Amino acid sequence: MTEVHVRTTPTDATPSSSSAQRISALADEAPPVRYRSPWPDRRRAALKHLGLIALCALMLYPLVWLLVSSFKPTDLIFRDVSLIPSEVDWTNYSEGWNALQYPFSRYLMNSAIIVLGSLLGNLVACSMAAYAFARLEFRGRKLWFAVMLMSIMLPIHVIIVPQYILFAKLDWINTFLPLIVPKLLATDAFFIFLMVQFFRGIPRELDEAARLDGCGHGRIYLRIMLPLSLPALATTAIFTFIWTWNDFFSQLIFLVRPDMYTAPVALRTFLDSTGASSWGPMFAMSIVSLIPVFLAFLFGQKYLVKGIATTGIK
Repeated sequence: MTEVHVRTTPTDATPSSSSAQRISALADEAPPVRYRSPWPDRRRAALKHLGLIALCALMLYPLVWLLVSSFKPTDLIFRDVSLIPSEVDWTNYSEGWNALQYPFSRYLMNSAIIVLGSLLGNLVACSMAAYAFARLEFRGRKLWFAVMLMSIMLPIHVIIVPQYILFAKLDWINTFLPLIVPKLLATDAFFIFLMVQFFRGIPRELDEAARLDGCGHGRIYLRIMLPLSLPALATTAIFTFIWTWNDFFSQLIFLVRPDMYTAPVALRTFLDSTGASSWGPMFAMSIVSLIPVFLAFLFGQKYLVKGIATTGIK
């Protein structure tokens, strides 16, 4: 009978003295960990914020000056340029409201009618045209889409004369029709492009599932596309409101009678090239006409940013 001797090695054996010396030498050669102070980053961020605040103050200065000047007497507006008025005149608002042939509420109402008609036209017509470009297959779709995009580059001064001749033959001058009817025909190519980009981001599987349920293009457009495209519709509504409310050129061309004036055209009548201009009342009514634009941007800012961010326009 033979005996087998098994040699075991303990698992918790300590390293030799030479290994310990090498480890300590490597530890001594390792570079020390340096603490980085956060103050340079904080100073850089503070300088960036100070620059943004200065730029914001520079951009807001004309608006603040307009607001302050609306409370100054007319003879002090250009003699006292400080933002703290030395004399306050509250009558600019009452005088400006009734300074023209009609109360200023008449001109605000005219602007509101044009804005509402333009909103309805752009939301309906542009969304339908965008759905056709994004979902329908028809001959020459890419060509007509390119033509639509090229129309964005046409300034209004190029087409205003043919439009005026056409509307004059239709006897539409001095009516709101030249400013509203074109919106019902999807003439704002920018909003068509905006909603086409949004519709293309909606999965086509939703369309296929709706077709399996027996839906046509009309029901797909009304029940699927429109509910899912609320950010793009809100962006279209906000831009249409601001651009139409502030429009001066086209409204000056087509609206000649004083009772048809809108707010921007009525503000121009405060200026007199041959006599004294009513700067105080004009500034006061300018503030009044800016309030709807300010409210529209204030309450629609979230939808505006979301709509632009989700349509591929960076």
